[in-house]
Amino acid sequence: MGAAAPLTSTGQAYGTSSYRNFVLISLTLVYTLNFVDRVLIGVVAQPIIEEFKLQDWQFGLLSGFGFALMYTVMGIPIARWAERYNRVRIIAGSVILWSLMTALCGIASSFVALLVFRIGVGIGEAGCTPPANSIIADYFPARSRARALATYAMGVTLGGVLANAFGGPIAQMFSWREAFLALGIPGVVIGFVVLFSLEEPPRGYSDLPGTKHEERKGLRDTLRELSRKTTFWMNITAATVVAFVGYGVGNFSAPFFQRTHGLNVAEVATQISVPLGLAATVGALAAGYLTERASGRYPNAVAVIPGVSLILCVPFYWVGFSTDSVSFALACLLVANVLHYTYLGAQYTICQGVASARSRATAVAVMLFVVNLIGYGLGPIFVGFLSDMLMSGQLESVQGGAVISAQACDGTQAELLETLGAAQTEACQSARAQGLGQSIMYTVTLYAVGGLLYLITCKTLQKDLTSKLT
Repeated sequence: MGAAAPLTSTGQAYGTSSYRNFVLISLTLVYTLNFVDRVLIGVVAQPIIEEFKLQDWQFGLLSGFGFALMYTVMGIPIARWAERYNRVRIIAGSVILWSLMTALCGIASSFVALLVFRIGVGIGEAGCTPPANSIIADYFPARSRARALATYAMGVTLGGVLANAFGGPIAQMFSWREAFLALGIPGVVIGFVVLFSLEEPPRGYSDLPGTKHEERKGLRDTLRELSRKTTFWMNITAATVVAFVGYGVGNFSAPFFQRTHGLNVAEVATQISVPLGLAATVGALAAGYLTERASGRYPNAVAVIPGVSLILCVPFYWVGFSTDSVSFALACLLVANVLHYTYLGAQYTICQGVASARSRATAVAVMLFVVNLIGYGLGPIFVGFLSDMLMSGQLESVQGGAVISAQACDGTQAELLETLGAAQTEACQSARAQGLGQSIMYTVTLYAVGGLLYLITCKTLQKDLTSKLT
């Protein structure tokens, strides 16, 4: 890997406008691919649950904690390399690795094998966001970073859209295995395109002139710097709460619509998940533009906008996941997603704003370490465990006793009809649907907690910024 470029602050954007936008679009594409491969397992959740006869908590382990563990463990070491070495090469190598691991998920013959390959995806994806955020901060001056990072953050929602738009129909036409193969292999090509087309910018180039930089900063020094920033830790806490809910509910949304409304994999993907992903993209992008326009007059806009929006999204989620009408559910969830995803760019903008140039990749890695280990790692397990628990309660209330165990309800509808009969199969399916629905309803309430935490962040934001956002 090449050495890191020197620190030279000019306060100006780096490169020409067209090339700068090309870099931003390229990194957004990489981040989109990151989430295509991450979200895909949620798109094909129900077929995987049925094939391997998993309980919901086991799928939560597979889709959440298995991925998040190595993602978080590798995130900080990779970010430390990104502080000193060529960030473009790190990103390119990471894309190639996680894409290969995604494709291998398609040939997994057991739950354990699939879990191992998901861990491999996590290792690869750990090398994406910290160096990408650091690069964006060097291409764009502070006044433009909210919009640039909001654009980059669109990769989260666009990745979900593409994973559903292609993964759902492919899984319906063939199987979930072909979906992993089809969406994993193209990433290898994109990795090489990144390697040979993006230029490594000088460190701290776009910071204001006179900004103090250190040529090298150890991990201990970086953590000491960040430990004094209350805003940094409040931002992490808020983002973790939102991720806990978002990943937990997101990984079970497709099974919810399949169990509750009788839709198949392709129908959920194209009729529900794709529109919701587009709405989330609108929310993330709109929040970036609103923040950039409002920050001059309202310096805390970057925290206020997601704070208020996250509180407002809760009642829309409640109605969306409780109504019997698919169309009304979609309408409510569209509004909820626009409001919910206003936090995406904000979490990165605040994180970048309170960290010095040599600490930015590490600051993002520390944030992602907590957000992904707790949010992504535990959110799906929590929703799955709560779903299983509530399902067992539903079975007991329906049957008047433990006539049917939760484990007896594992498998496809055809298998259950053969072993349990029509009446008990219907009881199983009803209990599973209601248990998951109630679990989601309880969990989305926590979005309001995340919103309150963002509003509290306003108290220390201006004091902790190293480079003003206006």
